[in-house]
Amino acid sequence: MNSKSLRDLFTQVRKGQLSADEAVQSLRHLPFEDLGFAKLDHHRALRQGMPEVIFSEGKSSAQLAKIFVRLAAHGGNILATRATEEQFKAVLAAFSAPVSSRVVIPSDRGPQQAGFACSGGGARNLHLSPTENGRSSVRRKAVRSAVPHPEYRALARAIVLHRDHKLYGKRVIAIISAGTSDIPVAEEAVVTAELMGNEVQHLYDVGVAGIHRLLAHRSVLAKARVIIVCAGMEGALPSVVGGLVGVPVIAVPTSVGYGAAFQGLAALLGMLNSCASNVSVVNIDNGFGAAYVASLINRK
Repeated sequence: MNSKSLRDLFTQVRKGQLSADEAVQSLRHLPFEDLGFAKLDHHRALRQGMPEVIFSEGKSSAQLAKIFVRLAAHGGNILATRATEEQFKAVLAAFSAPVSSRVVIPSDRGPQQAGFACSGGGARNLHLSPTENGRSSVRRKAVRSAVPHPEYRALARAIVLHRDHKLYGKRVIAIISAGTSDIPVAEEAVVTAELMGNEVQHLYDVGVAGIHRLLAHRSVLAKARVIIVCAGMEGALPSVVGGLVGVPVIAVPTSVGYGAAFQGLAALLGMLNSCASNVSVVNIDNGFGAAYVASLINRK
């Protein structure tokens, strides 16, 4: 439930298209809905501007599918992080969409194209069988594109339902990965920032071992209002970026590196000790948290 859906509801009541009792019934689960195993916070979009986000790890496929569908019923964009392909198939089934007509797009096609592609925001990658129920594949694609369906972003390990494409951010959020191995964390940040209504630009594999790669993209840094930097190993890149710009830099330590990296702890401690005063740090591998905070900054 968000401000737009509430306004639409009030308008329907005012025009006599909906009775007061029907309106009350539609608000029955505000502020939360109890599913027994989960209590869904439908009021969060009104408080914070973004519906509750689902952390998928530890949830069964059936639990995730039910939560996703119930959140989706209240409007807005829906995001499930740390999700598996099996969980995505359960979500698709819950949306009454045939799983067999969708295939995995190989991740080597690039971060923006990787994953399962469905109608809506991912319609460009939709793969369909030649016939289904006597309808042509072209017609089926047009029909499905009219109603957005969930999409799986394999690199980000995220299930998204992107229905609201309005830009709420004032400027660009730049998302940087030090190395190619840091891209999955950066992609989680990209997906989150996009769903929260931001224009996003990313720079990948521009770490300190070849700093000229970063400096070649000074124009991207210059127009960003917030910058997210994902780095493993010693975690030095956020300090370098922080010294080049006058905007908030949100550092994300990643669990990338050999043994002494301690699964991201070395990068975390290095970032916490940054000498660049505009650098703040989130938890290890927490691309979602970095993008959420960056989005709030970018809206003000």
